[in-house]
Amino acid sequence: MVGPLEQAILALMIFVIMLGMGASLTPRDFALALKRPYGLGVGVVAQFGFMPLIGFALATTLPVSDTIKIGILIMACMPGGTTSNIFTYFSKGNLALSVLMTVTSTVFGVILIPVVLLVYAGALDLDIPRENIVVTLVLLLVPVAIGMVLRKVSANVGAVTEFFGSLLALFFILFLIVSWIPRNWEFLLATTWGTYFASIMLGLFGFGIGYGFAKLLRLHPRNARTVALETGIQNGPLAIAIIAFTFSGSEAQAVMAVPVLYSLFIVMSSAALTLWFRRINTAAEQPLPNGLL
Repeated sequence: MVGPLEQAILALMIFVIMLGMGASLTPRDFALALKRPYGLGVGVVAQFGFMPLIGFALATTLPVSDTIKIGILIMACMPGGTTSNIFTYFSKGNLALSVLMTVTSTVFGVILIPVVLLVYAGALDLDIPRENIVVTLVLLLVPVAIGMVLRKVSANVGAVTEFFGSLLALFFILFLIVSWIPRNWEFLLATTWGTYFASIMLGLFGFGIGYGFAKLLRLHPRNARTVALETGIQNGPLAIAIIAFTFSGSEAQAVMAVPVLYSLFIVMSSAALTLWFRRINTAAEQPLPNGLL
């Protein structure tokens, strides 16, 4: 499903994506977040509270194999993806909040992802090598730190790095379509409806619950859109990378099915949601208040 060459390309892509994520941040951003932690707290709860619970519900109710269940849980426990920043921008959301939520969920994910996986995998009696996942996540913080240094040294270099990192996140989906789908066409035809349902509905349920949670808290409409997109859009490339470097053989192929299909469908569902957000009548919306929420 993913050969040695593709693994090398995938590793390079992930490095550049995380580099771009780091380049989008400055120490001032973290200082601002600490002064107004409410918004980031909402993001962490949505990312590591709601999404894993949705994944667990799908894994327990759908007629899928244990390896597919592992793929569902791993995908549901991932931090926010950088593509959420792009869709937040086009949906007239709060881009600053989106970037901070993405990076915060990635940093917190080093601790929370293994913990949440331990809880839900144990409940389903599934074996997931969490040590390998921890090592992969820690290593991925290195390019984030490098990106922040680049931004500190030169704002122009940081801006270019941030742009290419976000662009590469979308290019990754095209890479899957061109490289992966033709060679795995028979696998896709043999994939059960439960796998497709989980891959599509994981993001859709995330959008709905994230948006409903934000509205329940009476957040500003722009922030509510941001929370919805940040909740539903998980880091698919990161999930695929973790699986490629953790599992092997046919087991890796089966576990990777949900993250790959999720990465393909989330772009379409996110684009549809963005169009809907843009059509919402914003005439009655008040100017965005200072701060993140």
